[in-house]
Amino acid sequence: MKNLGLFSWLSKRKLSEEQVACVFVNTTFESVEQGWPEIAAFLNEAPGFVQRPNLDPEDYGRFLMINVAANIQLIPQHFDSGVDRQIIQRIFSKFARALDITPEDFASKVKHYRSFMKQVNKPSKNAVTAMTRAIFYKYHLNQFQAPFFRDMNSPNPNIQRELKELMEHFLWDWPAFNETYRVVSVKE
Repeated sequence: MKNLGLFSWLSKRKLSEEQVACVFVNTTFESVEQGWPEIAAFLNEAPGFVQRPNLDPEDYGRFLMINVAANIQLIPQHFDSGVDRQIIQRIFSKFARALDITPEDFASKVKHYRSFMKQVNKPSKNAVTAMTRAIFYKYHLNQFQAPFFRDMNSPNPNIQRELKELMEHFLWDWPAFNETYRVVSVKE
């Protein structure tokens, strides 16, 4: 029987902020490493380009940063104040360790990407659209478009729409996560 109502939170599996960060980092690396070759193949074959971009299926660094920046910005919407900051700090620390840089440098890179995504996505605040536009600009796809869109420095709407459908799979479903797990602070 499914627990409903006031006490349903008791049946949720407890995770510490550290465990949430581990799951986030490992899952993000896995999805980006497996997903970027598919995204690159889609863009390389997209009929909206007049010339093939020839994106490298191994060049997923910028895609990783786009994913992290988009998903990090959503965390405060789904966790209590304080808990959200702890999760983000731990995520930065884990990514930094994996990439062999300091947490401060990684946080700075994420801040740069978030700012860039906000800028190219104005006036929209949709994270998926921001990811789509960031991929377009960070991978310099404008130069492969028809002159009309190239001169406007704007993604072809058909390519953007299809890419947006793909990007939806890379955003974390934090509401579903919170239905299954309850984050508890662990005193160290």
